[in-house]
Amino acid sequence: MTERLDNLFIGVAGMIGAGKTTLATALGRHMGLEVYYEPVADNEYLSDFYRDTARYSFATQIYLLNRRFQQHQEIIWRGVPAIQDRTIYEDAIFAKMLSETGLMEPRDYRTYVDLFRHMSNFMCRPSAIIYLDVSPERSQERMRARSRDVEAGVSIDYLAALHREYQVFVADISKRIPTIRVSWEQYRDVEEMAEMIRSEYMNASFLREVTRWERRIG
Repeated sequence: MTERLDNLFIGVAGMIGAGKTTLATALGRHMGLEVYYEPVADNEYLSDFYRDTARYSFATQIYLLNRRFQQHQEIIWRGVPAIQDRTIYEDAIFAKMLSETGLMEPRDYRTYVDLFRHMSNFMCRPSAIIYLDVSPERSQERMRARSRDVEAGVSIDYLAALHREYQVFVADISKRIPTIRVSWEQYRDVEEMAEMIRSEYMNASFLREVTRWERRIG
């Protein structure tokens, strides 16, 4: 492990089903990073959320925010190089979309935003964020392919609204955290990508080289 990787903290961002877990696993293997996976299997709200989104949206978002904050802080406190499968910043995307589509009450959203802002005072920013960009249609296709029962009723309208919020998110977060945006409509060679990302980071060229790098993998 080189000195430059000692405090490395990478977040992998993207739509539902984009391929975050696959890439996070590959990056962890190539770069010697501990992987923190998105809480799905043990999420006791998820099935209720998809069954009755409006009723369970606030409880689900608070649950996820708490779990993600716990992961985020553990990464910082342990001081070991790590990669997080979906960042804590993305939780706010889902909450905003739920509010704007009428699936979360305004007072609940205000409470959520206040809590997120208070938590953000205790967050250390990741070294970089990798955003895997897929269309709503591709997201839905991959969700169906992995056949999680709780995701069966997710509509294309829901995913389209989510995708719009992700575009706003990436434009904003890239002003504060180095962000690599990758078109993930077609799966790339994840092993090769992991090594290329490692190389870009070691050369301190995440932002400077992102365009050239995207052309290389295209």
